[in-house]
Amino acid sequence: MKIIGIEGSPRKNGNTEKLVRSILQGAMDDGHEGKFCKLADMRISPCLGCIGCRETGDCVVKDDMTQIYEGIQAADAIVIGSPVYMWQVSAQTKMFLDRLVPFIKPDFSTRLQGEKRLLLGFTQGNPDPQSFKPYFDYLEKMLAFLHFRVAGTLVASGTMEKDDILRQIDVLDRAKEMGRSLMA
Repeated sequence: MKIIGIEGSPRKNGNTEKLVRSILQGAMDDGHEGKFCKLADMRISPCLGCIGCRETGDCVVKDDMTQIYEGIQAADAIVIGSPVYMWQVSAQTKMFLDRLVPFIKPDFSTRLQGEKRLLLGFTQGNPDPQSFKPYFDYLEKMLAFLHFRVAGTLVASGTMEKDDILRQIDVLDRAKEMGRSLMA
């Protein structure tokens, strides 16, 4: 089985990347094939809002999202990771989310090939892991509307400095376990 991790932090090798890679590692430790995509290293343009993709399934913008579309279609499970900026995902993650429209048809049925299990991972400076729960709940519902089977959300709170997550062994262990269970 295949899993793809899509990480939306502009920071290189930061907390969010470490979180997503831990989830992937949990799945790969059980023999599954994993792929990591760092949105900040890719050329991804914003959605043009033309809605042509709803009819055809193809986005008119030709950029690195094409690789991500292919990766999602080939995967059994998807991990989306983002830091929380101003109560929301990062700009890189928001552009990615906006570009998921080709997966939904005009009648709101899906173009996803097979069931796609999905796990969300967030890092945030705020030490209270419940601080942004209403936003995380919204994202889970939005992605479920797009026909992803949302398996849950993992939050690493209090992660301001680049390596703060490394002191949260329990969170990293849980990330690996969630990666394993996502593929079960």
